[in-house]
Amino acid sequence: MKPNFSLRLRVFNLNCWNIPYCSKDRVDRLKRLGDFLNVESFDLALLEEVWSEEDFETLRQKLLPTYPGAHYFRSGIIGSGLCVFSKHPIQELAQHVYTLNGYPYMVHHGDWFCGKAVGLLVLHLSGLVVNAYVTHLHAEYDRQRDIYLAHRVAQAWELAQFIHHTSKKADVILLCGDLNLHPKDLGCRLLKEWTGLQDAYLETQDFQGCEEGCTMVPQNCYVNPQGLQPFPFGIRIDYVLYKAVSRVYVSCKTLKTTTGNDPLGGTPLSDHEALMATLCVRHSPPQDSSSPARETAETSPLVTVLKEACTELGLGLAQAHWWLAFASCVVGGGLLFLVLLCALVAGGDSGQVASLLLGPSVGLVLGAGAVYLFHMQEAKGLWKAQAELQHVLGRAWDAQDMGSRPRPAQLLRQQLDDRAVEQ
Repeated sequence: MKPNFSLRLRVFNLNCWNIPYCSKDRVDRLKRLGDFLNVESFDLALLEEVWSEEDFETLRQKLLPTYPGAHYFRSGIIGSGLCVFSKHPIQELAQHVYTLNGYPYMVHHGDWFCGKAVGLLVLHLSGLVVNAYVTHLHAEYDRQRDIYLAHRVAQAWELAQFIHHTSKKADVILLCGDLNLHPKDLGCRLLKEWTGLQDAYLETQDFQGCEEGCTMVPQNCYVNPQGLQPFPFGIRIDYVLYKAVSRVYVSCKTLKTTTGNDPLGGTPLSDHEALMATLCVRHSPPQDSSSPARETAETSPLVTVLKEACTELGLGLAQAHWWLAFASCVVGGGLLFLVLLCALVAGGDSGQVASLLLGPSVGLVLGAGAVYLFHMQEAKGLWKAQAELQHVLGRAWDAQDMGSRPRPAQLLRQQLDDRAVEQ
């Protein structure tokens, strides 16, 4: 690589809010989005909530001259809603569907049916390997009583692990998407600490857009202002995150957001604001070999956030176990009641009434059994994530016990990288 090497990467991200039969002005907004992307000619456009494959095909045909590379990530019953458009050839594709994604009986929320996931595309640009990820985590419907918090933390950990284990050969990592996490939320801090990703809004040299970088703002006509009452400027839940893995240095030259309206005029493109980042990749100068500041395991930000995540997953596990116990009682009681009804029918005493109760009782037992099976799967998913977090915490304490080594967070990541190479 030449010492004066440089590369500019222009990236677009938007949660499109394209729900068939539900989203307002869906067809018109989709058309105007295609026009805008063609005019701007980004290197990459990463989109969420394109729930209809027909909408994706419409966009693909419209963008084909400018973005010859395109892919729709399929999962779940409805679909992941994730799709990507690239000006450059896509070398590889991969996808990971999150283990936990809400509850099937919360039909009005619908996340469980979507199969939320993370998609990966690999690009080769000017001799560099660029791993670009797009994702959409579970929505937050009630910040005060968030029944999905443990699921979202587990998703953030799975996302961090997926990036960690698929980016070994990458030079540049890029993550875009609707994380449904505020910047200081546990899941967001866990993701950043474990992967080392940098936030474009915090690192950019030039920001233009909504106050505090918000991506859902009250002035957007598709947003319900009552849902944003605690946040007068709006909320920041959509992100462009990046990291240089080796040989190069990445900086964010500019970051822009839409401001509640269409950049080309008209109503907004979505209920979310779009993110437009210009990343500059250049040759990395030799690093300073001076010793970094030391951190103890107790003060390491990574260890702190790992502890918080373990605690939150533990609370989620307790709730899942409560549902398991409740469903077990209902199934047991229902089976006893069914035996009693069958005895009444066989004995002829109150047989007509017993026959009428037989159907609903069977339905109750089957329903409770389904609830038991689902929460058993939930408990195993939460336990899996918690066990992985506890393992990493144990490694942190081991590193500390081996002799006050500097920066245990970096050591842990490096140790895992070395082990992966050896395998």
